[in-house]
Amino acid sequence: MNHEPRQPRRPERSEPSAAHGPRIGRRSLLAGAAALGTLAAAGATSGCSRVATADAGDGGRLLEQLRAKGTVRLGLAGEQPFGYIGRDGEMTGSSPVIARRIFRELGVAEVQPFPTEFGSLITGLNALQFDVVGAGMFITPARCEQVVFSDPEYQMLSGFLVPKGNPKKLRSFADVAETGARLATGVGYAEIDYAREAGVKDVVTLPDQLAGLLAVEQGRVDVFAGTAVAVRNVAEGSSRAEATPEVTPYLDGKPAIDVGGFAFRSPETRLRDAFNRELHKLKRSGELLELMRPFGFREAQMTNVRARERCTG
Repeated sequence: MNHEPRQPRRPERSEPSAAHGPRIGRRSLLAGAAALGTLAAAGATSGCSRVATADAGDGGRLLEQLRAKGTVRLGLAGEQPFGYIGRDGEMTGSSPVIARRIFRELGVAEVQPFPTEFGSLITGLNALQFDVVGAGMFITPARCEQVVFSDPEYQMLSGFLVPKGNPKKLRSFADVAETGARLATGVGYAEIDYAREAGVKDVVTLPDQLAGLLAVEQGRVDVFAGTAVAVRNVAEGSSRAEATPEVTPYLDGKPAIDVGGFAFRSPETRLRDAFNRELHKLKRSGELLELMRPFGFREAQMTNVRARERCTG
């Protein structure tokens, strides 16, 4: 959704719903985008009181306040597979499902989605518009200066959307550079840096993976690069495009494997630590993968990396 190593990015995020059946198609995606705007407007005007917190150096008191209210507001970017409108018009995705499971254990009964633009998530969090960001946000040193992250719930490589049969045999960013293929990716996506690192001269940016799929199907670009789960899910059902196997990107000559987690306001380390304890229980039991699997995640996306490892670069 999820995530850029050198600058803030929109997470990418593609896909299905544990509670709402199979992965949704392009027509449903478009309908969901319209519904998202309505839901965002409703969330902004619902009159929900903001829970203020002060940095008293004691780890914050937000968890106690959320328990008293019985509700936590979850900032989402409206992108699959992390948080999106399902076929029934309700918000779903891996992040709301994980949040509901963990906050229930923490004594907070209701998770209220607050959709916004990805680029507004950190600003909105720190402005008290919502309590937690659950958008699969990549954990980077720059972001760690603005918020505190949970340990990541997933790790992710890139993937390509290409025409059926992959006629240009594009399996890496180096292949794109060598063949001169026309590459597109999302606005602010980490794949911009990955492409440039490999020597790709021109990168077209599009709003999201759905726009990328349409561009590939219509022959306007040769390849759309995004996170592996997102492109794999959005390609399902297409008769003219397919997803490649996972693509390992490189930065500074080293493989780049991004990780994403939930974000909290900097004073709220008590809430973050409590969230982490429940998250690690889900990891140890294998339940985390089962919660995420219906949205396209696989065993390869599970990770034991800690947020502090990515915050220090």
